[in-house]
Amino acid sequence: MPTTVCTAKASCKKLPGLLELTDTHLQWTQDGKKAPSIRVAYTEAASLFCSKEGAAQVRLKLALVGDDVGHGFTFISPQPVAIAEREKFKQELTAIISRNRSASDTLLRPTLPVLQLANSPLASGAPTPSTLTPRQAVASSRPSISRAASVSSESRGTPVIAGNDPASDFRLRKKVLMSNAELGALHRDLVMTGQITEAEFWDGREHLIMAQAAAEGQRKGKPGQLVDPRPEAVEGGEIKIRITPQLVHDIFDEYPIVSRAYSENVPNKLSEEQFWKRYFQSKLFNAHRASIRSSAAQHVVKDDPIFDKYLERDDDELEPRRQRPDQVEIFVDLGATFEDHGDTGNEKDITMQAGRQKAALPLIRKFNEHSERLLNSALGENLPANKRRRLDTRDDDYSQIDIDDLHDPESTAGIILEMQDRQRYFESRMSSAQDQEANFQKKQLDPATMLLEAKSNLQNWESRLTQLKIERKPGDSALLAMTQNVAARLDVRARRNDIPDGLFRQMTTCQTAANEFLRQFWSATYPPAGELQIAGPATLAQRAAKATKMIGYISKTHEKVQALVQVAQQHGIDPSRVESAMQPVVKASEQALTFHRNKKVSRS
Repeated sequence: MPTTVCTAKASCKKLPGLLELTDTHLQWTQDGKKAPSIRVAYTEAASLFCSKEGAAQVRLKLALVGDDVGHGFTFISPQPVAIAEREKFKQELTAIISRNRSASDTLLRPTLPVLQLANSPLASGAPTPSTLTPRQAVASSRPSISRAASVSSESRGTPVIAGNDPASDFRLRKKVLMSNAELGALHRDLVMTGQITEAEFWDGREHLIMAQAAAEGQRKGKPGQLVDPRPEAVEGGEIKIRITPQLVHDIFDEYPIVSRAYSENVPNKLSEEQFWKRYFQSKLFNAHRASIRSSAAQHVVKDDPIFDKYLERDDDELEPRRQRPDQVEIFVDLGATFEDHGDTGNEKDITMQAGRQKAALPLIRKFNEHSERLLNSALGENLPANKRRRLDTRDDDYSQIDIDDLHDPESTAGIILEMQDRQRYFESRMSSAQDQEANFQKKQLDPATMLLEAKSNLQNWESRLTQLKIERKPGDSALLAMTQNVAARLDVRARRNDIPDGLFRQMTTCQTAANEFLRQFWSATYPPAGELQIAGPATLAQRAAKATKMIGYISKTHEKVQALVQVAQQHGIDPSRVESAMQPVVKASEQALTFHRNKKVSRS
């Protein structure tokens, strides 16, 4: 009998019951039932969440490995008792989760022996109908220990990005697995069961870790939207604008005149609340609106003796108030290629005069100034030396548009092609080229003769076009073939739902695991020439040992597929459908096995 650590009355999904924590499981039993409705092993606990202090309900949520939703419980005892019970569960579960995380960290994990899944239907070949439920299928394929050591590949270690500490690298790998559900499931099925090590799993996937690190290190740019607070209508006909620290920062950055008014009037003349209330009712705010619609509001706003003195005259003259520099970088100069398009477009007339619509000029110039601020903020103050040189130069026009991001950071010489009888190959190419040139010279025709022949072929084309008759049979056969193709696809889609979820999940797991073993085998046999070596290149002996280990797993693929076929037969599913679905991975496994056997024979 398991030992009970603590108990409490708690409800789950609004159903009352009893929550118990034993020395092996966390379980919840609904009132009136004997068997637990929820039973979670210690190794399944991933994270813990609790309700805030002073909340009306005392709640506890446990997230599981591979299931962030988890289970939520509400303690239904009186609140002082419920809080004490919750804290007891929280203390015990926190310790359990801490042990699980320590066990999952490969850098601190001791070496454990490999456990064979003797009860798994894919390993023993004796499937049972009970394995078809999704929850049992997942539980039966996951042992209680974490993972095992690999043969002679432990010396390589888990890939670590240069300059990162192991904790940061572990966090990056965890985020990659959480963002990719399929990769996370494959990690649980292979690494957590001890079939392959953490280092072997990430071998060849270093680019995912590098991409995650680059995404986290990327600096978020300034938003391109103009600062334009929109009023919200509330009850009673009042207008409300939500003021946040970020909005205040954006207003000061976009409109320095508002920052100046704030520094000159707060807190001596106005409080901060009075300042913003009067600003959003002033003509200055309506002048800063990013829409011509604000011109209608200017007739209803009140005069303000403080903000009106900061008003500026509308920038609606032909020449802008803020003059641009004479020299503009070619990269942002829209007129740099004007001379290349002189013969295209509409001819200038009286309607194309600059500033003809005077009311639009302030808005257009406001957009232009905002875009310029965005470009300057993207470049930043601390420019690299090469970028500063490119922007400051006036002699070399090409250097102004030469962007570093367009250059390949890694240059490769390619793969050398080994050829047999190279000389004979090129001699045959030269002789064939000479023959083609001789045949072309023989076939040269007189242009006048070709023109006469073309004219004779076009004579009486109207009468010949009326005599054209299209056969109906080819069109009907093409339409019938397309209809049959669509019907076959719909039939396949309808029949695919006949496979039970548990069997389909086992088929998917078998296929993804076999693909991973094949990837590991071929990467060890033929390592990519330009692979990203983070953990250091593997030696020849390490790669040979890894290939032998993967072949051992690949050799069991046919046995696992046969187990799936037997499960399908027991449930009345056509076994040929399972065999057809698993045929590609079976053929790939047989090819790998044949290659390995031939390689051993050639060595011996």
